[in-house]
Amino acid sequence: MVTPDANRKAVAHACKAYGVSQRRACQALRIDRSTVRYTAIRPGDATLREAMKAVAAERRRFGYRRGSTSCWTGRAS
Repeated sequence: MVTPDANRKAVAHACKAYGVSQRRACQALRIDRSTVRYTAIRPGDATLREAMKAVAAERRRFGYRRGSTSCWTGRAS
């Protein structure tokens, strides 16, 4: 298991299939409980993402640093 999402799914499966608590499933799979309980709160940056995609489509050779900088400043150099 590599990703935190895969870990969460494995713990959920163990809880459901074997009828054990989340704490016991995490202990058996050697996964931190904080990984299972964590929920990400992403900011609403849809406009910034669209601007970055537009810059990336227009200027293919820009790296992520130059592309994101031009989006923050509002211009593409």
